[in-house]
Amino acid sequence: MPTSELQQINSFLSAFARRQASRIVDLPGGFAAYDDAFAHSRGNNQVVIDTAIDTAVDPEALPAIAEEALGHLPHRLISVLDDEIARACAQPLIRHGYTHSTYLIMLHTGPVPAGGSAEEVDLDAMRIPLTRRWRDLLPDVDEEVIRHLVDRREARRRGAAIVHFLGARTEEGEIASWADLYLDPASGTAQIEDLITSEAHLRRGHADAVLTTALRMAADKDCGTRFLTADATDWPRHWYERRGFSVIGHSHCFERG
Repeated sequence: MPTSELQQINSFLSAFARRQASRIVDLPGGFAAYDDAFAHSRGNNQVVIDTAIDTAVDPEALPAIAEEALGHLPHRLISVLDDEIARACAQPLIRHGYTHSTYLIMLHTGPVPAGGSAEEVDLDAMRIPLTRRWRDLLPDVDEEVIRHLVDRREARRRGAAIVHFLGARTEEGEIASWADLYLDPASGTAQIEDLITSEAHLRRGHADAVLTTALRMAADKDCGTRFLTADATDWPRHWYERRGFSVIGHSHCFERG
């Protein structure tokens, strides 16, 4: 059975996707979230399955549900928050051409570090390093796609009661590492999202500065449930574990196109 913290986190993730979207269509077992202004962004145009296990969507029906919801787009993204439901849905979706990725829900269980030298920044300050990062990851896409992936960050301000963009700068003033911090003091929940360091500034403590600042800001807002998600197959999970995060659950993404 999921822990109370995991239930709290899944509720936060579902609410964030709903609030961030420009429009919502309810579906069996969840909803479709859309934002036509960022049509190239999968995270802004996706199906979210957030149902409880006793009212779960029929796994065999999910590919058709997603096709009806996302058929006007060149991509398909289905996020399934419940681990048991996701595992039941995996084979039907894989048979329909989806790839399956598993993400760890990591709760901060260590002491809150003091200080933190990162600062709040606006999207304009992040635009150059973000654009460079996306261009490195997706060298073959056109400029409109890159623009959507950068500018979509502003839509995230709708997702939570308090949204901060945090950045750690080099001595020359360039933003070297950055992350989002989403706070919901009413439920005591905080999410740290998209912690990234520019390739040119790795292993110089910039990510630690951002993470420390985010954890301290969350604690100062009485957010005792502080979490992030990490790719189950990638090395950052171990970096987070060394900084007081523990795995308490899993979420899943299925993608096509």
